[in-house]
Amino acid sequence: MTQTTKKIALITGANKGIGYEVARQLANSGCLVLLGARNRTLGEQAAAKLAAENLDVRYMSIDLDDSDAIAPAARSIDADFGGLDILVNNAGIAVQGDGPPSTSSLEAIERDYRVNFIGTVAVTQAMLPLLRKAPAARIVNVSSGLGSLTKTGDPAFQFVAYKYLGYAASKAALNMLTVQLAYELRYTAIKVNSADPGYTATDLNEHRGTQTVAEGAVEIVRLALLPDDGPTGAFSNKNGKVPW
Repeated sequence: MTQTTKKIALITGANKGIGYEVARQLANSGCLVLLGARNRTLGEQAAAKLAAENLDVRYMSIDLDDSDAIAPAARSIDADFGGLDILVNNAGIAVQGDGPPSTSSLEAIERDYRVNFIGTVAVTQAMLPLLRKAPAARIVNVSSGLGSLTKTGDPAFQFVAYKYLGYAASKAALNMLTVQLAYELRYTAIKVNSADPGYTATDLNEHRGTQTVAEGAVEIVRLALLPDDGPTGAFSNKNGKVPW
């Protein structure tokens, strides 16, 4: 078992985009970061790039679309570190064929849900025994403003015309995970929150986003490093509270 005084952080989908930047920022804050990715080659390359910056980052094989790959990741973390301090559920997809309710492909909706929500639940359940071993663990679910029912129903919302039923509904479901898990863990030192990174330029939106990945990582990192008096069961972006 590796002996370290650093906080151990696992970030899913971290070989690129916002997840990669979150890995960099958490490692810069002093964490030992497990860079989760389903593709070994891409994951190892990403971890090596950050390690070359003298950051303590290591590749962790994990695939939200493969339930058989999640339990081994939890066992590996337990064997290597004996616990987990931070879980950032960042991995997510936006499937081609998703769209407005009248035309969205059922297959696209199902796949969005399977990865963005069901896969995240599976990872969270597998990691909870490790998070319970930490003095004050943090879980951050990377959601989206499109997952806000209030914003989606507001004609003044900047992205009100962006109608992707599967993606938005899966992020709304992810927010429900945040609320219910925070309640379930209310008598523990574990805090669970949803982060809206904002419209960030990544592969997910073909780099049409208006923010850099550094800007998109801000609220995720803040929630991952919350002090003991920080909130739990909340939804926020870098500007403050986001309505459910």
